[in-house]
Amino acid sequence: MATEIERKYLIKEDLLNLPAEGNRIVQGYLWSEKEKSMRIRITKGKGFLTIKTGTNPLSRLEYEYEIPMTDAEELLSQCDKKIEKTRFIIEFAGMNWEVDVFEGENKGLVMAEIELKSEDQEFEKPEWLGLEVTQDTRYLNVNLLKKPISLW
Repeated sequence: MATEIERKYLIKEDLLNLPAEGNRIVQGYLWSEKEKSMRIRITKGKGFLTIKTGTNPLSRLEYEYEIPMTDAEELLSQCDKKIEKTRFIIEFAGMNWEVDVFEGENKGLVMAEIELKSEDQEFEKPEWLGLEVTQDTRYLNVNLLKKPISLW
């Protein structure tokens, strides 16, 4: 069991130069409720099953396990909808930022996430960060499936 502490930000795209290479991610949810969800993700040729619990978008319990690729593909095919995005890792001031460029019904959405060791951990913010959306639950991937930004 690990606690995932993460802050999310929109991006000022005109100030961000993405790396040439990113990792494609396809994910879906087998089930989701207000306080918990089970995600299937395929990235970098590997499959993962992730369970998240909690209602605070800043800090939730996360259990993630690598699973056989054939299982991941079969479980992902059971999901009604999928999120597709490309993730870029950008190092800034000793911290790794994950920048996700969404596709499909969420095309146009670009978000950065940073994982922290504590909720009050201080960190330097790059100039390309925009509005913090950590507490706006519309930006949780599970909710972007239910109501993509193209419907906002």
